[in-house]
Amino acid sequence: MKKIAFILLAVGLPLAVVTLANPAGANIMGWPALTVLALAALGIQWLAFIPARLLQTERFYDLTGSVTYVAVTLGAVLMTDEPTGAQWLVAIMVCLWALRLGSFLFRRIHAAGGDQRFDHIKVSSARFLVAWTLQGTWVVMTSCAALTAVLSTDSPPVGTIYVLGAVMWATGFAIEVIADRQKSRFRNNPANDGQFIHAGLWARSRHPNYFGEILLWAGIAVMAVPFLSGAQWIVLLSPLFVYALLTRISGMPTLVKRGQQLWGDDPAYQEYLKTTPRLFPRLL
Repeated sequence: MKKIAFILLAVGLPLAVVTLANPAGANIMGWPALTVLALAALGIQWLAFIPARLLQTERFYDLTGSVTYVAVTLGAVLMTDEPTGAQWLVAIMVCLWALRLGSFLFRRIHAAGGDQRFDHIKVSSARFLVAWTLQGTWVVMTSCAALTAVLSTDSPPVGTIYVLGAVMWATGFAIEVIADRQKSRFRNNPANDGQFIHAGLWARSRHPNYFGEILLWAGIAVMAVPFLSGAQWIVLLSPLFVYALLTRISGMPTLVKRGQQLWGDDPAYQEYLKTTPRLFPRLL
């Protein structure tokens, strides 16, 4: 019963948010366009869950999430009669991020032979379904600000707020890409086998890739601000959702636990924890 209630919440929350945020006049056969896109995002996850459960594999989990981002974003563009340059830029940013991260995670999981996070999840249909449903929730909640902006029938001038958001996105994207590449190079070096990374951006933050992701989605939300009015302001929950997900649910808590298991008795690791910021990088 708890899993059923959790799935209902995971479905109901994003549907409620996007239905409230749907731009006036953006409808498909009488249905709010954002609601249709949200249902499509969830539906893709449920369809992908079927072969994933039969094969008991999570290898295309992240890739499916990325493809879903691209699908709903392009869907929003196609539903807009004449997207402006500002709307196109938001859509391109979401697709670029999704394709980059999705391909990166897909290659990493295949090289590693799987994702350890799913070892005790994929053997249970209920728990595995929850994981796939949560991915649909993640897609909808993180992209809702972008989709609202793309579907908007308003054409506000590109001002300081929009430009600030674009700079935030570019900075966050660069940080995430650099952090991922630094960690990949570290792991691929046999001399670092069994060690933890504490160089480059990882010397300034214990989770610089997550900081970059939070910052870039905050940037997307800021870029959407000129397009928002009334109940649509609810989509500013998007970066807060990303922050909560990465710092409280599926991101950092899992890595912190694993780090303690691997290096909890290592004085150097304990010193790293004491002297390195958890998320927000130190500048000096």
